[in-house]
Amino acid sequence: MPPPNVLFILTDDMQATSIHALGNPDVHTPAIDSLIAEGITFTNTYTNGALCGALSMPSRAMLMTGRGLYDIQADGMKIPEAHTTFPQQFRKHGYHTFATGKWHSDKASFNRSFQEGDNIYFGGMHPYELNGHCSPHLNRYDSTGVYGQDTEFVGEEFSSKMYADAAIRFLQSQKDGEQPFLAYIAFTSPHDPRNQLPAYGQKYNPGALSLPPNYLPQHPFDNGEMEVRDELLVPAPRTREQVQKELADYYGMISEVDVQIGRVLQALQETGQADNTIIVFASDNGLAVGRHGLLGKQNLYDHSVKVPLTLLAPAYKNRKGEKNNALCYLHDIAPTLCELANIPLPESMKAHSLYHILENPAATHRTDLFLAYSNLQRAFVSGNQKYIIYNVHGTITEQLFDLGKDPLELHNLLPGQEKAARHLKKQLEYRMEEEDDFCRLSDPLWWQDGHKLTFEEMQQLYVYE
Repeated sequence: MPPPNVLFILTDDMQATSIHALGNPDVHTPAIDSLIAEGITFTNTYTNGALCGALSMPSRAMLMTGRGLYDIQADGMKIPEAHTTFPQQFRKHGYHTFATGKWHSDKASFNRSFQEGDNIYFGGMHPYELNGHCSPHLNRYDSTGVYGQDTEFVGEEFSSKMYADAAIRFLQSQKDGEQPFLAYIAFTSPHDPRNQLPAYGQKYNPGALSLPPNYLPQHPFDNGEMEVRDELLVPAPRTREQVQKELADYYGMISEVDVQIGRVLQALQETGQADNTIIVFASDNGLAVGRHGLLGKQNLYDHSVKVPLTLLAPAYKNRKGEKNNALCYLHDIAPTLCELANIPLPESMKAHSLYHILENPAATHRTDLFLAYSNLQRAFVSGNQKYIIYNVHGTITEQLFDLGKDPLELHNLLPGQEKAARHLKKQLEYRMEEEDDFCRLSDPLWWQDGHKLTFEEMQQLYVYE
């Protein structure tokens, strides 16, 4: 059997609960649904968090390197040479590696990872003032790694179509190739701007959409990020009609990117190589869109830190539609892919491979997860229990949720279950020390008299050479 190819499809800001096959009847996602129907879906996949508001930057660096939040450099702004990415490792072991779409890190690490690319977006989001997704500012691949005026251009079609077109051209070029390939497609949808949707896809009537059961007009307390960009798109308090309009635009972006994912999957089928290709579908982080009175992702509720993760692999083609509820991080997929392709893990990778779960679905993976956001919020998930603590200018707020009975995190069990909260808080404190987290729960102000660090200040705390 020849080595398997890899097709990795990543979306931007897509909630795990915004997919039809994962329980949302309002949204139309036939291509993504087909992947979930054919593959194994990990229903308790989380991103580790972020030190700044741009969650996709650390999330994607963690995903690439198989390293946690406190093991990457500068919140993912740079991936140093010492941190081998999984595409880089595949490339070292005979794979032809290709990428299109968003790369939210440095250009040098992109070129170390991929020997070919097209329609590349270096950045976090398509700016509103530059016509957003309708005029994406892209780059052609430069083998020297020197990107600038000679490589830059403005795309004439919607970003998702530009990325899908590039991926399809690459897949077609590999139809008769003897070398295994790894293709990474990083869409920027459904990240805003969502003010202009393409003609294709599905449009949604706001009034016909159901509100999330955990909708609130505004968050019940200051979580430290009430004035971040995401939260100012529609000032709080937000009406039901405003949230329905946001959901309509958000679902519209999800449906348009679903169309392009479908085109890529069809192109893979036409190459004749689908049966020998590992396919991964995931998102970098979630988004609130009205849940808990929030719009953005700068929080540790499940709607923002939990992500979809589905894997299709030739070895498990008889496990169609399987769901696995093992606790895992998104970046656990990096060593998993290496093991599936029989490629040795680079020494720099620290994540836990899901391979043993694929071989034995009843096996234990992680017993708990540590989540962090800025120096404002920390969380700990153990079994069905989730504890969140906030420190905003010295004001401490705590929450305790039973995710088994209350997956939407509607009912804070505090006050009332202080003993359980203290137990989780102690475990969280131990994990923070283990991770060399600069915050300490024993310090009532956590950091500099409640001062919220700037990204530049936090960047100085985590620099790895």
